[in-house]
Amino acid sequence: MSLFAKGITLKKDLEIGDEEFAQLRDFIYSQCGIYIGDSRKYLLENRLANRLKENNLKSFGEYYYFLRYDPGRRSEINKLFEVITTNETSFYRNPPQISLFQDVILKEVVDRKRAESKKKLHIWSAGCSTGEEPYNLSIIVHEALKGELPLWEIKITANDLSPGVLISARRGVYTRYSLRSTPENIIEKYFHQVSPGRFAVKDRVKDLVEFSQINLSDRFQLKQVPRSDIIFCRNVIIYFDTEMKKNVISSFYDNLLPRGYLFIGHSESLHNISRAFRPVHYPGAIVYLKEG
Repeated sequence: MSLFAKGITLKKDLEIGDEEFAQLRDFIYSQCGIYIGDSRKYLLENRLANRLKENNLKSFGEYYYFLRYDPGRRSEINKLFEVITTNETSFYRNPPQISLFQDVILKEVVDRKRAESKKKLHIWSAGCSTGEEPYNLSIIVHEALKGELPLWEIKITANDLSPGVLISARRGVYTRYSLRSTPENIIEKYFHQVSPGRFAVKDRVKDLVEFSQINLSDRFQLKQVPRSDIIFCRNVIIYFDTEMKKNVISSFYDNLLPRGYLFIGHSESLHNISRAFRPVHYPGAIVYLKEG
């Protein structure tokens, strides 16, 4: 009974008011394009409660003013990005998409490049989280090109909004849970065990990947990314409103080279977002093609 009462008191002390919610929601949108609807007010309240405690603030209103005016606000804004984004990912996530990339799309792009005598490949992982996706793409590229790899100029650009997850990504150490869908022969070939249940990506996998922070709402930043043959942006645009989705997808279209491909989350769609791409359907997966 006393624990329940204590819990109620704490929750009431940290309750977010309508005006505070509107201020914080609009601030987050202005900073990174992530839109938090009214129905997710409780989510913002729960996720930001610890940030208030960390900064010894008594209300969400104080936290808003801290984000706007405190000299240390830039560091705190990065912390804010970390807590409002979900970083659930793993190697070989969504096998139909990975198989499509590995067996069809990458093969097509590589064969075309060979025919054109242009052995240069750029893949962009936008919203790379803790690094599983770009390292996974690097492993697949290694498997596809094998001994031919040194003859190619290959770069995988990996970006995320959160500096915290990028630190983890650069470290490249993962648990069995992150590797739960990874074939054992791949683990043996491209990882080495650093402690019980923890595996580090080998340097040759890391060598193809370059990590940096990016804000997908910043058009200037997006224009700095090298032109890409393939873009992965999975389970990211679900956080954006329609206008932001259109802006980001338009930037991806501009970035892609002709005959380039865009992968988005398996539950996401470009319906009512963009007609610039041609959706190409495969068993269990869709990929979007920039024709030309």
